[in-house]
Amino acid sequence: MISFNEAQLMAWLTPVLWPFLRVLALFQAMPVFGQRLVPARVRVALAFLIALAAGGVAPPMPEVALDSSLAVLLILQQILIGVSLGFAVRIVFATVEFAGEIAGLQMGMNFAGFFDPISATQATAVSRFFGTLVAFLFVVINGHLMVIDAVVQSLTAFPVGPEPFAFLKAAQPQQWGAEVFRMGLWIALPLIAIMMFVNLLLGVISRVAPQTHIFSIGFPITMGVGLVSLLFMLPLMEMPFLATLQRMLAVFQ
Repeated sequence: MISFNEAQLMAWLTPVLWPFLRVLALFQAMPVFGQRLVPARVRVALAFLIALAAGGVAPPMPEVALDSSLAVLLILQQILIGVSLGFAVRIVFATVEFAGEIAGLQMGMNFAGFFDPISATQATAVSRFFGTLVAFLFVVINGHLMVIDAVVQSLTAFPVGPEPFAFLKAAQPQQWGAEVFRMGLWIALPLIAIMMFVNLLLGVISRVAPQTHIFSIGFPITMGVGLVSLLFMLPLMEMPFLATLQRMLAVFQ
């Protein structure tokens, strides 16, 4: 007859429980894996597999009774760190989508807005195109493996402890939002410069040839030049996206 006591059960459960909660919170908040298209059972299974594999490299976990107040603080800490890591990855995606918003605004395509059922938000055509493109880029450059590596290393950088809000003091997540505007403007800057030149050229044409109906020819010109500029912008998006992702994940490593 096989028998075991509570101490043995906690010794088996503790090395897996806290990493599992952290990884599961990450999968609930991060893009691609956190979408409604990914079943909850798949996220739970992946979180358990990663937590089980991380047991070999993670520092020793404290054995805490699950019915104690300390266990509540530890659960809160794991959820907070996991959600923050997923939020950091979402900020990187929002950076590229913000660049798409700026590009669409310069091209005059922001009127083409629609409701995105995946993210349950209002999005424009260029922003949604950039968002879909960066999701494929995220998988192609093994961004998901980088995130998994970051969450495993976070077990060492921010070990399981009774102070759930110590992570906020060290990571300062309230400053991450500046990355959206800084990197988004950097990505969209070439198209902004090109469209400013096109608008300046159209202004000169309207002054030189006043009989030209500038409003009838301006929109197809700006649209055509904007689409061609987007075509040349696409290969240049990998470097700023990867740099931003690495900078955000470095907080957890």
